[in-house]
Amino acid sequence: MTDHHATSAHSTALSAARRDRELAALRERTDPVDLVVIGGGITGVGIALDAASRGLDTVLLEAHDLAFGTSRWSSKLAHGGLRYLASGNVGIARRSALERGILLERTAPHLVRPLAQVVPVHRGTGVLNTILPGLGFVAGTALSRLAGTDSATLPGARLLSASKVAEYVPGVRRDGLRFGHLNWDGQLVDDSRLVVGVARTAAGHGARILTRARVTEASGTQVTVRDESGGGEGGGDGEEFTLTARQVVNATGVWAGETAPGVRVRPSRGTHLVVRADALGNPTGALTVPVPGETNRFCFCLPAQSGRVYVGLTDVDAPGPVPDVPHATEEEIDFLLDVVGRALESPLTRDDVLGTFAGLRPLVDAGDGDTADLSREHALLTADDGLITITGGKLTEYRLMAEQAVDLVVERTGLAAGSCHTADLPLIGAPGHPETSTSPAGYLPAALVERFGLESAAVVAASVLDRPLEPVAEGLDVTRAEFSHAVTHEGALSVDDVLDRRSRVGLVPTDRAAAEPAAREAIAAGQAPA
Repeated sequence: MTDHHATSAHSTALSAARRDRELAALRERTDPVDLVVIGGGITGVGIALDAASRGLDTVLLEAHDLAFGTSRWSSKLAHGGLRYLASGNVGIARRSALERGILLERTAPHLVRPLAQVVPVHRGTGVLNTILPGLGFVAGTALSRLAGTDSATLPGARLLSASKVAEYVPGVRRDGLRFGHLNWDGQLVDDSRLVVGVARTAAGHGARILTRARVTEASGTQVTVRDESGGGEGGGDGEEFTLTARQVVNATGVWAGETAPGVRVRPSRGTHLVVRADALGNPTGALTVPVPGETNRFCFCLPAQSGRVYVGLTDVDAPGPVPDVPHATEEEIDFLLDVVGRALESPLTRDDVLGTFAGLRPLVDAGDGDTADLSREHALLTADDGLITITGGKLTEYRLMAEQAVDLVVERTGLAAGSCHTADLPLIGAPGHPETSTSPAGYLPAALVERFGLESAAVVAASVLDRPLEPVAEGLDVTRAEFSHAVTHEGALSVDDVLDRRSRVGLVPTDRAAAEPAAREAIAAGQAPA
């Protein structure tokens, strides 16, 4: 297999050829690397970027694909921590606000955008649900300012007239609509795209990012690795080898206990529905609806790309074996439709649901209690054999979690490493990254620019598919160039990688079927010998 886009040791381009070269070199290696990270979700790639940018010789091993697990099933929000402020957990709230500001203004402004959150207040709404959202939003604004986030980035909370509520969310129920509360938070263009961006930026600092590389055994200084690439389309040759390291970090999230048996994680399932945006009048803000009988829980209708809205989310205890891909239950679908339907002019029905997705939050197990009330604090745990495990936490805090994990690695090993500077390190596609241009070309589709930022023109120029600006299927806003880029620059090894993680076409089964021929064409062209 020949790489179509030559990679140096510090290129951000991930490809099947680069993976094969780096894996082959590690098989032959006899001296230890500095750090092995297990897990290719947002926490794992964050640790790889932090470590590599400090000069550590870093290897990341992922059994499946980047963002295969929890990191692609979130609400796609960079939360400022309002919920935690309301529950008295000022620490998480403050950290979340700080990290949200870093994403919005410094490291990933092309992937994280301001989002208007609107809570409508109708006649008959209880006193608490009339007043508390506004008080919480004002407190959130104060937290945002204390975190240093500019008011031009996230404006302050305010009240909205009924007509303004309807401008943000045209599908809101007009009958009895009195006013609304407005707040601004952060929204990811897509969570899996953030993971890929962090992974590629880490690769640009010399980290080896290896997918389809399953760790079958691990200790604090050694892992057994099985190559499960199988040529890129499933299966696997099953070849195993041993890799030694000065330190191994287990960042497998909800699966942490499988690698470190002493770690107890209590999964909580969060389910979302995918509906057409026009079913809600193509909202520009997030409709936020209090859960009946709760004072600090809401369901959301979140505007998304490709003419979609994500409706979420549940918080359900999910005991038992952890599946690779969790699924929504009928009860959860009914719950979401019921809650948001109370605030809509035309309540959604099952016929409006184009698809569903569910993810498992890795809550640190602290005993009994409702998972909705369990702490979202992360935990750094060290086993007797020296294996470090990091689990729990929130997507918004991934950078801070990575910083703390690498600090612990340096403290334990005595490795010579620089200080953390990821708070000011632009991701690929962001202003200031060395591989990005100063401005995107004006002829490019807006949706492509929203997903790739200042890398957009390079994505089109590097396409190995013809007709790069054509959509991958009729009615979709994803171009053929993006599918090509997924294979040649983003490490996609299979059709599933392209459809379900590098793009989110796969969230709607009918769209997935329509786009699959283009994904197969991209895999064939991107991995063919030169």
